[in-house]
Amino acid sequence: MNETMLAERASAAGPSFGDMANAIRALAMDAVEKAKSGHPGMPMGMADVATVLFTRFMKLNPADPAWPDRDRFVLSAGHGSMLQYALHYLVGYADMPIEQLQKFRQLGSHTAGHPEYGHALGIETTTGPLGQGIATAVGMALAERMMNARYGDDLVDHYTYAIAGDGCLMEGLSHEAIDLAGHLKLGKLIVLWDDNHISIDGSTDLSTSTDQVARFAACGWNTIRVNGHDEKEIEAAISKARAQGDKPWLIACNTIIGYGAPTRAGTSKAHGEALGAEEIAGAREKLDWPHTAFVVPEPVLIEWRKVAARGAAAEAQWKARLAATPKAAAFNAQVSGEVPAAVDAALKELIAKHVAERPKIATRKSSEIALAAINGATDITIGGSADLTHSNLTITKGMESVKTGAFGGRYIHYGVREHGMAAAMNGIALHGGFIPYGGTFLVFSDYARGAIRLSALMGVRVVYVLTHDSIGLGEDGPTHQPVETVAALRAMPNLLVFRPCDAVETAEAWAVALAEKRTPSALALSRQGLTALRTEDTGENLTAKGAYVLRETEGPRDVTILATGSEVEVAVAAAHELGMVGVKAAVVSMPCWELFERQSDAYQREVLGTAPRVGVEAALRFGWDRWLGERSAFIGMTGFGASAPAPELYKHFGITAEAVAAAAQSLISKE
Repeated sequence: MNETMLAERASAAGPSFGDMANAIRALAMDAVEKAKSGHPGMPMGMADVATVLFTRFMKLNPADPAWPDRDRFVLSAGHGSMLQYALHYLVGYADMPIEQLQKFRQLGSHTAGHPEYGHALGIETTTGPLGQGIATAVGMALAERMMNARYGDDLVDHYTYAIAGDGCLMEGLSHEAIDLAGHLKLGKLIVLWDDNHISIDGSTDLSTSTDQVARFAACGWNTIRVNGHDEKEIEAAISKARAQGDKPWLIACNTIIGYGAPTRAGTSKAHGEALGAEEIAGAREKLDWPHTAFVVPEPVLIEWRKVAARGAAAEAQWKARLAATPKAAAFNAQVSGEVPAAVDAALKELIAKHVAERPKIATRKSSEIALAAINGATDITIGGSADLTHSNLTITKGMESVKTGAFGGRYIHYGVREHGMAAAMNGIALHGGFIPYGGTFLVFSDYARGAIRLSALMGVRVVYVLTHDSIGLGEDGPTHQPVETVAALRAMPNLLVFRPCDAVETAEAWAVALAEKRTPSALALSRQGLTALRTEDTGENLTAKGAYVLRETEGPRDVTILATGSEVEVAVAAAHELGMVGVKAAVVSMPCWELFERQSDAYQREVLGTAPRVGVEAALRFGWDRWLGERSAFIGMTGFGASAPAPELYKHFGITAEAVAAAAQSLISKE
């Protein structure tokens, strides 16, 4: 057989595997070179693994990126974003034409420096902060199993694949995530580790000697090592992982970073900078890729687009099964993300009951009561706690625990893993079908801050139940008293921070949190009992306004007292004391600053008034001056707390009605 006939036969058989993978490599190095910024090494090193995964296993339909039963792909090593963008172009996502790859890392493009959820079709989660992707993937895999427990394999039967790098596995968050996944035996989670032995500083042996395969095995994972450039080994490993789904799988893919680059492959120089024209020319020659920048031959592109055709056929079969099942209506309602009207009705009924009964209870208890109403009215809420269930009060009657191999429950015991819990909740919310909430002490939200920030950045509906919110927790002392934490959370964009003053405001806060589809919420809740202050049922959710006048004066105000949470009753007591000496003091409750910011200027002026203002909060002053103005005073903390009973601490730190009244009179005397 002559060379011409051999070439014709090869052409008829379609492009080679090498050509398919080299398309990813070329697009990655070309885009990074054009941007003069980015990370070519990981996409070039993992191109073979990604090609096997997407052309032979991934179930997705670019024409319907939100198909509920698609496989989820998470690029935990988000710095290698050009791997994902190249894949999206090759399989045919409508918003990822070649022009978008040519605009890599440019303002207004879909190809941001790291994958961003909502910024381009098919991006399942924002990644880049290392470790977040693998931890979020755990939540997605858990959500898949919980939905499967309700609707069965016909409607819910998909995998979660994550590509993780050495940096992802060095992050402490990764251990929280893999420990939980192994414990729960999330057998439809497959992590492909880019085991290239390179970090930014150089070889990974500069900073770690961990046997990652042994670590995953110790956490209850199945593991296997493969040559990350051998398509048959990669395919066999993924096939085995899918066939033996008793546990999650780690596939350690031994790769060469910057594979194909003649002088930089296998070195840290391939990691985070453009290769340069000379190196790229050498790579093209070495890879036998003679095509010019951003050009993928039509036969290669046609072969890649078969992924989409296969996915479209799979979705059509799934839709037929959905149409044939009596569970279709329930399934569609659950994945819609809409909160049933019964929830709002239950909370309104609860608020009327609180107004009538005026309970003096901690707002963490008020939250538990609100959750009982919510969880009784819908089954789309998924609760949990980082080993503080009976302190956070996040479980309600009738909720069963999610356990190993038994995913029909609605309550997740996350263990002492605050960061892992927050990231997993992001994954659950992103997967769809559930609204997750999880509890810890407010001070320990700092452990979870990286994932909370991604909740806000992505705009996902996750509710953080953060109890023991001030010095009011008492004897546990300053290690547990979050004097600066509320201010730090308020500083985060697109996060609603609620600090309710009583049972009514707490129920209202829950109503808002559930209604906010594109914004996460944090509820800062008290340990100590608080006086009922909302004694009239106006039928209006006042907490939804962020701030409102709780106690108005007769005639012009002499002073306005602004407060949140447990200090609102201090403000009310101070206003009463001032009234006894003829001072007209209004009290404004400010349960959510972010919602108050959304209100009109006219409403803000009406609430704040023109009189001098006193702010009261058992926390640092930071952030308060935006509301207080120049003629003002603040009663709160100036440093860390102390260990003592709560009432003694309030007196010791001067957060009392007497101190508020004195500050008000001092301001008035200067008018």
